Amino acid sequence: MFSGAATSLSLAPLHLLPLSFGHAAILVLVANSTSVRLAAWRAWLWAFGYHISGLHWIANAMLVNPKEDAWLIPFANIGLPAILAVYAAVAGGLAKHLFKCGWQLWIGLSATYASAEWVRGHALSGFPWNLPSATVDGWLPLLQSASVIGSYGLSLLVLLVTMLPVIWIDRKTSIQQRILITAASCLLLILIIGWGALRLATIPKLTDPKGVVPGVVVKIVQGNVPQRDKWNPLLKSKHIKRYLSMSKQRRKDSIRAPGLVCNYMPTVVVWPETAVTYLMNDKSNLMRELFLSVPHKGNLIFGAPYIAQTDNKYRLYNRIFALDSQANVVWTFDKTHLVPFGEYTPLSGKLAISRMVRSKLDFTPGIGPLTMNLQGAPPVSLLVCYEAIFPGKTVDPKRRPSWLLNVTNDAWFGRWSGPYQHLAISRLRAIEQRLPMIRVANTGISAVIDAAGRIVTSISMGITASIDTPLPTALAKPMFSITGDIPFFIMVLSLLLVGNCWRFQPAEEH
Repeated sequence: MFSGAATSLSLAPLHLLPLSFGHAAILVLVANSTSVRLAAWRAWLWAFGYHISGLHWIANAMLVNPKEDAWLIPFANIGLPAILAVYAAVAGGLAKHLFKCGWQLWIGLSATYASAEWVRGHALSGFPWNLPSATVDGWLPLLQSASVIGSYGLSLLVLLVTMLPVIWIDRKTSIQQRILITAASCLLLILIIGWGALRLATIPKLTDPKGVVPGVVVKIVQGNVPQRDKWNPLLKSKHIKRYLSMSKQRRKDSIRAPGLVCNYMPTVVVWPETAVTYLMNDKSNLMRELFLSVPHKGNLIFGAPYIAQTDNKYRLYNRIFALDSQANVVWTFDKTHLVPFGEYTPLSGKLAISRMVRSKLDFTPGIGPLTMNLQGAPPVSLLVCYEAIFPGKTVDPKRRPSWLLNVTNDAWFGRWSGPYQHLAISRLRAIEQRLPMIRVANTGISAVIDAAGRIVTSISMGITASIDTPLPTALAKPMFSITGDIPFFIMVLSLLLVGNCWRFQPAEEH
């Protein structure tokens, strides 16, 4: 359990990369288990430590309204990690059953663990937070491989590399096998990192005219409204005025990203998720106020709740609006992937548990991902809040956008590690799709990420500020955007087949 917790320190914001090799501990635990049941139990303990440490920040969400929600902290901070660790337990037990020892167990556990992580990202509502790939976030050349094999394929690669040292203490693996396996693995890793470094060197930066979309300037507005104040009826008007004022800031008052021309004007202004806390059903006066923030021949994009009546039922949406310079709503986009127990209650008729978001209605999911047109920028794909954590679910396969826009409200999690992890996970989506991402967060971290995953500029946590930035250019459609997780499944099946070729052979005696 302690080794799992130590491994989580390789995640954002600490980025203690060497601790990623803590994954090796789970292989040692499984290898030294005398039964499948014991292997599963030890794998569960390791993963429980990893998740309870890596997800400690969830408690802050319950401290926003402590009188009503503090009692949920043990369920969130212990119960959720305990459930997530079950996937690792299944992987550990299955690997022990199929591969008894030696280097076969090394590749077998890597394959079963990565497969379990894929299931974790898809089962029920899915929660692919802090995958093994997130432990190497500080190693940008290696992250480039996600454009080919995706985050799950990268996770498998991370597991293979970080568990590799264990074969040097395994008596069932001969010295010749150790040398051969290590040499081949190091050569492959060097080739992957070298390819990634070469890609980074050849992709234009924002300071290069080829690295930006001509004539497009995005203003990112980070209002920095504390979660405790966000929905206070007495403060709603004050918050709107803050956003309006920041949207009209002069150039000298905004952070300037690299690559801006001297006499630029914003063409798109973006506010965070639910920046407007009024229900946007009949707000003509508010719309007139918002109109003042719309750039000439451009758009204002903001988030707000919305209630629609269909079939004599009221439906609540977490909606994103786009206004044009004539105060028309050009389009709306409804959040598709809702947060369980945050925006809706699973089995609400059977569970006496309230949502973190106080409302009489569960939120209704929209349809996405979708590519939306803008006046002041190329077509965009919207990701609301944690929709950005799901690999392969960020763009419409029928219509590829030119950039990704992630609007979020991470104020729930204060200044703990949650927002830093969210940013790290989100930028993998940019790398996977070879698309730039503009990230707009209420309290931070807002950022401009190019198509190679480089964070060009950002606004730190707890800062009230805006950024004026050119839009980085998109790159050619990558392999992952075409094949999805197929390369990952091929990798897993190949490893399982190779390991099983020697499964029934007697072990060497030394």
